[in-house]
Amino acid sequence: MKAVLQRVTNAQVSVDGKTVSEIDLGLLILLGIQPADDEEKALALARKCAQLRIFADPQGKMNLSVLEAGGSALVVSQFTLMADTRKGNRPSFTDAAPPFQAQALVEVFCQALRQFNVPASQGIFGAHMQVDLCNDGPVTILLQA
Repeated sequence: MKAVLQRVTNAQVSVDGKTVSEIDLGLLILLGIQPADDEEKALALARKCAQLRIFADPQGKMNLSVLEAGGSALVVSQFTLMADTRKGNRPSFTDAAPPFQAQALVEVFCQALRQFNVPASQGIFGAHMQVDLCNDGPVTILLQA
């Protein structure tokens, strides 16, 4: 399981020109699921995202979690994080979990964020989405479980 976290001042997901989710201050989380991933990994990764101290404290140091900073999360399922580009010029996505498994684990991940008191919204699984964001810093971090 991989998560690309981007610290944002705002982010939104649109499908067919209509905004389906948006946040102000918080984390845009691009989430990739592999076949070997399970609920335990989803919970551990959600905990790490909720507790990761990448927001500025009053002294300007990265010392606050998204929750402590008063932020929220926007989670976008992204199978392309599992791209294998070692051979040729066309990525292979055989390392991505099948849709039924991935969708269930994205739900587990989002529910876990909420249990850690991080408001979490998400894109539409399987839809062609447009993601707009203002990366703050920029701060972008890759996490793996």
